[in-house]
Order: sequence, then C-alpha cells, then structure tokens
Amino acid sequence: MTFAERLIAYEDSLNDTDDAIADYLRQHRGELERLSIQKLAAALYTVPNTLVRFAKKLHYTGFAELKVALRAEYDAPAGRVEVPINIQKTLEMLDEGQMAAVARRLKRVRRVYFYGIGNTNPFCETMAHYLKCTGKTAESFDYRHDMYYSADHAEPGDLVFVISVSGETDQLIKAVQMAKARGAYCVSLTSLCRNTLAQMADCRLYCYTQKMEIEGYEVSDRVPVMLVLRKLAEQYWALFDPPIGPPVK
Repeated sequence: MTFAERLIAYEDSLNDTDDAIADYLRQHRGELERLSIQKLAAALYTVPNTLVRFAKKLHYTGFAELKVALRAEYDAPAGRVEVPINIQKTLEMLDEGQMAAVARRLKRVRRVYFYGIGNTNPFCETMAHYLKCTGKTAESFDYRHDMYYSADHAEPGDLVFVISVSGETDQLIKAVQMAKARGAYCVSLTSLCRNTLAQMADCRLYCYTQKMEIEGYEVSDRVPVMLVLRKLAEQYWALFDPPIGPPVK
C-alpha cells in the first residue's frame, strides 16, 4: 500500500499528533531523503520515538522503511492499476484481528441485513447465502423499498453490512442512516478511500479497487470485494464447532 492508502486503512489508530506528522511528510516528501529522524522530529516539535511509533501504526517496520517507501512513491511514475495489484494490495490491507472481530459479531447478532445496489447486490446475495447455511437469519434485497423497510424496522442486536465500491451511493446512505437510527450496528465494505458510508459505519472494511468505465459502462474490478467477503465468511465458519467449510489460513 502507498503512504496515502495506509493513512486511510489505519486511520482509527492515529491521533492528532500523527495527523500532523502525516501532513508534514506529505508536504515535504521530496526532502525526506536528506533529513535525519532527529531533524524531522525537531521540525515537528516532537521526539524521534514519536516518529517511530507513527511508522509502526502504519505497519512499516520503522521510520527508515517509511522514508524509503515515500521516496520510492515520489520517484515512481503513475501507471495503470492491474487486477493482480488490486488483489495483492487488498490482501496487504486486511486486518486479521478486525476480520475476526466482525466474524464474531456476525455469529452473535440476531439478524444480518446485506445492503448493495446494482453490481454489488450479487455479493450481498452470496453473503446472505453463506450465513443462512449456518442457520443465521440473513437477508439481501433486490428492491430499494424492501431495503428501506428492513432498515426502518431494524433493532438493536441487528447488523447491517453495506457494500459499495464508491461508498457514496445515495440509496445506501439513506438505508444506513435509517438502520443506525433504529440502533443497528453497521459494517461497511468500500474501496480504500474516504467516503460517506465508511464514515457512518461502526466498523470499516476496505478493499483495493478503482472505478473504471468503458464507453459509459462501469467495469470496475470487483474481485477484491469478493476476496474480502470470502475470507470473512471463512472466519465466520471457523467459529462453529466443528468448523464449517475450508480451514482458515
């Protein structure tokens, strides 16, 4: 993942000091190579250990690796994103602890509603099927009004799982607002960007994909979406005794 992508993926672990460090590094990335960690710390009115902790929060081995990575990004030409890169980056950003926590919550809640529109709705149907085979009450919705009805009748103890590549689909935003107003817990799965649905969610999952159109047709790579969902389903199945499905690796 790039520096900017890591800032989004791990933003929940960052504090105000970390945000200030990130802003400074973005503004001075072309100068980092000649600056020592001591000089950077002085420029930021902090200490070197704070910079090291910041780097580790972003899952670098240390500040030295962060500097090298930022320099490489600064020098690298922009290129077309290919499907294998989408898969690789999605796997890199998956937080196993977070995935396990979501799987446990899926098992614990009373009902799960999967919300998606258009090309993401088949993923909702698949996930509802994955949960139903364990006896869990899980639903997806082909029609917008059915989705709104479920949201308006959600209760504490229900979970809404919303899937949207952009994270800005108006109908999904409305449904999540309705469900959260009723006390439902919300998990979002979106592409790695700051977006409305992710900000509304109680728990944010990300995949790496970018919007792509050909002759007006939306043809974004959705393999990363299914990758995250399948791994989540396998985490969920592993919670049963005996475990259901293939072993989690």
